[in-house]
Amino acid sequence: MATLFQNIFASIFFLLKNIKLLIVVIVLLAVIALILGKVYQGWDDDPDRGAIAIANGTFGENYSTPIYLDQGWSANDSLWFYNTTQGSALLPYDFFLALEQENSTDLFRDNQNIDRYRYLPQKPTFFNPEGFPVGFVQETYKGKDYIGYTCAACHTGQVNYQGTAIRIDGGPAMADMVGFLTGLEKSMLATQQQPQKKQRFVQNVLELSNDYSTAQEILQSLDQWTRTIRLYNTVNHSHIDYGYARLDAFGRIYNRVLQHMINKPQLATAMKLAVSPIGNRILTNQQIDKVLDGIGENIIVDKQFGLVFERLASKENGYPGLNQRDLLRVRNQVFNEADAPTSYPFLWDIAQSDYVQWNGVANNSGVGPLGRNTGEVIGVFGILDWTSHEKNGFSLSAILTGQEKLKQQVDFTSSIDLTNLRRLESHLKSLQSPVWPREILGEIDLAKAQRGQVIYAKYCLSCHEVIERNNWDRLVVAKMSDIGFIGTDKAAAVNGVAYSGKSGNLKHTVQSTDVGDLVIEENAPVIQILTSATKGVIGTPDADKYIVRRWLDRLYDIGSSFFDNTIRNTIKNGNYKSDTTSSPYNSLLAYKARSLNGIWATAPYLHNGSVPSLYDLLLPQEERPSEFMVGSREFDPVKVGFRAQGYDGFRYTTMRIGDKNTGHEYGAGRTPQLNGEVLPALDEAQRWDLIEYIKTL
Repeated sequence: MATLFQNIFASIFFLLKNIKLLIVVIVLLAVIALILGKVYQGWDDDPDRGAIAIANGTFGENYSTPIYLDQGWSANDSLWFYNTTQGSALLPYDFFLALEQENSTDLFRDNQNIDRYRYLPQKPTFFNPEGFPVGFVQETYKGKDYIGYTCAACHTGQVNYQGTAIRIDGGPAMADMVGFLTGLEKSMLATQQQPQKKQRFVQNVLELSNDYSTAQEILQSLDQWTRTIRLYNTVNHSHIDYGYARLDAFGRIYNRVLQHMINKPQLATAMKLAVSPIGNRILTNQQIDKVLDGIGENIIVDKQFGLVFERLASKENGYPGLNQRDLLRVRNQVFNEADAPTSYPFLWDIAQSDYVQWNGVANNSGVGPLGRNTGEVIGVFGILDWTSHEKNGFSLSAILTGQEKLKQQVDFTSSIDLTNLRRLESHLKSLQSPVWPREILGEIDLAKAQRGQVIYAKYCLSCHEVIERNNWDRLVVAKMSDIGFIGTDKAAAVNGVAYSGKSGNLKHTVQSTDVGDLVIEENAPVIQILTSATKGVIGTPDADKYIVRRWLDRLYDIGSSFFDNTIRNTIKNGNYKSDTTSSPYNSLLAYKARSLNGIWATAPYLHNGSVPSLYDLLLPQEERPSEFMVGSREFDPVKVGFRAQGYDGFRYTTMRIGDKNTGHEYGAGRTPQLNGEVLPALDEAQRWDLIEYIKTL
């Protein structure tokens, strides 16, 4: 018996010893990988950071090779941010290389065309050998190559002044994403329909010798991807024109989640409820059955949903042949109109902020940043290979989404790269706001700025704290203002709470909120569906990695995101309605104020980009421009904003909900401070003093 126990203890000791050895090996491999990753990250150090000069640019803007201000990033820091994939897959990589413009043989990715949509052209560098624009990158998923967006596409800005261009890392893009995607759809349709264009496209793709080997394969894929892009544009069609420099990102994220969660019975029910203006059903039961013939019972992927919309619009083979208006009426039963565009937020200090997003929806503590960024990639074309299957053992994603006891469970496999999302968030910790470049934009009048500092302390400081831009330990506290209190356009905040849709397999699962647990119903607020779906993606290992590494990486990403995050889980600051058991999302009917360091480089202003300059923002609402041009990067250093007249850009009008320029009238003596006090209106001299001080932030 003694010998038996000795053998058992010896075996346990041997096992523990080897487990310790295994842990040491894993830690050493992780350290080596980290060191090699840092070395690799530093290989792309082009002194121009890939930036190029543009002649004959859009709106007559010609500029020399852009320069960079000191924002705490080196050349390789910028280039790594521009070219690190997050798992976005907009289009097959080969297609983007070969696709021509709709009415030209010039490539769609030609720099002049890219500049027309106000993305930022680049030259080839080590991480970007094809010279894609800032924020476009090659993504590889399940053995196939794609082109997709990186964070930098929407969060890299540029300011031009008298021929000198200043690239702003982390600044809001001037991009017209809707115009870009519409142009992409038109170019793909033209490639399908024009024989010579189609022939050139097929030949150019074949010459790449990459993912396609036959013409038939290329044309089948072209049909599929054209349908997918067309579906996306139809689902997100809005009566509000976005123009340049803004996007309804949340509306589009919501719609992508709904598209991939609704099941076939729920879709059929929704289609039955689509009616004409006089109340008649648009589709008969027989038409619905025909349109949905062969469509998956549970998760309906892009390819199938694209086919559904194609069948709805087709007049062939007995399909209903809906016109655009009726097609949108059917759309509205499944999705929500993405009609609340907002400016692209600037990213400096985001890693040091307690709450983020315009409505403060994202708590930045714990694994919050990982969830926030996962939701973002869902919106910008992450491949969502979500499938439904019979319960078959342990599933972390099922536990996180409340599906662990369901017979049928959704698996949230996707192309979303959580490892890179964690690395990108960490990378942003070292990004600093840009300082006003006096040698380019002019000296700051210090006497006026000193007077302006006093005004700022009285009128602005309670919401917009002043921080040290280079303080590693800085914390940026969001000050929330209820939409009824601040008075700015309410569409974005209201949509975030009010929009609903079919919950698919998440029906009757339970989700936690700050005021208690709730049941997700079949018709549920999309914020609930998105929250669960995001958890599911986080809990699903990377399909492109072998089984041991996929689980180790996923656990490390979640653990590291939690333990490396110094932001504490605190309640929101400001003036807003509290969440209640009957209204658990009340606090989201508000907008966030944050520090204004670097604000000079982020026009136009207010959350929806409805005010062209800081000077205009200090005026009473009726004196602010009711219409102005957007799209130019030419800077106005006096009013502090971009050129707003004198060129044929996007004409922004402020008449409709979603576009309104109301509210935030502190300088006009109308909007009360957080303590309820209404201060006197600023006079003209005080406005200019305040603007001069804001330039120093």
